[in-house]
Amino acid sequence: LLTELSEEQRVALFKACGFISRPDKKEIKKRQKDVKFTRQKQLVDQDREFQRKRREFQEDLGSRKNEELQTVLERANKVVKQVAETEKYDFIFQEAVFVNPKHDITEKVLKILNASK
Repeated sequence: LLTELSEEQRVALFKACGFISRPDKKEIKKRQKDVKFTRQKQLVDQDREFQRKRREFQEDLGSRKNEELQTVLERANKVVKQVAETEKYDFIFQEAVFVNPKHDITEKVLKILNASK
């Protein structure tokens, strides 16, 4: 009985019964588009997640750098103050246009900082 039906009629009959003998070209293309769309969506989601994690990492790294820099600056300022008190300086300038080498305490501060590591 099925042999008397055309290919289109058999496909229509199988579809009507809830099972298909083989997908037709339209259905194959639709499935391919669905798979492609799903994969593209997954890639976009993965990229978005990657970018979010990268931003989080950059923020954490910046925070850690700032914390470490603050620690170094605090240690350096303590040593500068110690040298100023020991050698009885009235003023210490961290930035100046010109410094006479006989008043520059940079090497003394670095020597003390390196010794305290």
